[in-house]
Amino acid sequence: MLINPGRGINRSDDPKIYEKDVYYQEYQELNHQQNTTQFLETHGILLQLMARFSGPEIIAQRERQQIPVKILDTISHIVVSLHLPLSVTSLAARIHQNSEYFSRLFQQYTGSRPLAYITERRIERAQYLIMTSNAKYADIAQQTGFENLSHFSRTFKKITGMSPREYKNHH
Repeated sequence: MLINPGRGINRSDDPKIYEKDVYYQEYQELNHQQNTTQFLETHGILLQLMARFSGPEIIAQRERQQIPVKILDTISHIVVSLHLPLSVTSLAARIHQNSEYFSRLFQQYTGSRPLAYITERRIERAQYLIMTSNAKYADIAQQTGFENLSHFSRTFKKITGMSPREYKNHH
């Protein structure tokens, strides 16, 4: 039995589309339709997931490092601009910082250099598209900002350990 039917990102995988108040209201209405058993099971699952990220060492680390607004803004920009050409120079210029300083600061707060972070997000988006759509791999490569299918396939395999086709068949 499905616990939360109709709760997926059904309209689009673009955050500019699904992050709207009207959709949150729809989900809120679905919450009110849940019976007590479903409600408790859903919250139990969420509490288990949250417990993985709330250990004392993680909380202490988060308290020590408050991420600067410019880095948070850059992360948001990256997530909604994966299909566009992104460079360290353009990201640094966007927030009026020197490229090298920006790159070090970005790594300090995310654990990755900007280009590695962008590539990881692109592959995550590609994984999502592979599993939720029937789009051709060349289209997915284009939608996730890769220059061509060959570059996309090599990078995908390097990060996931599988080709896009193997990934789809495996999952």
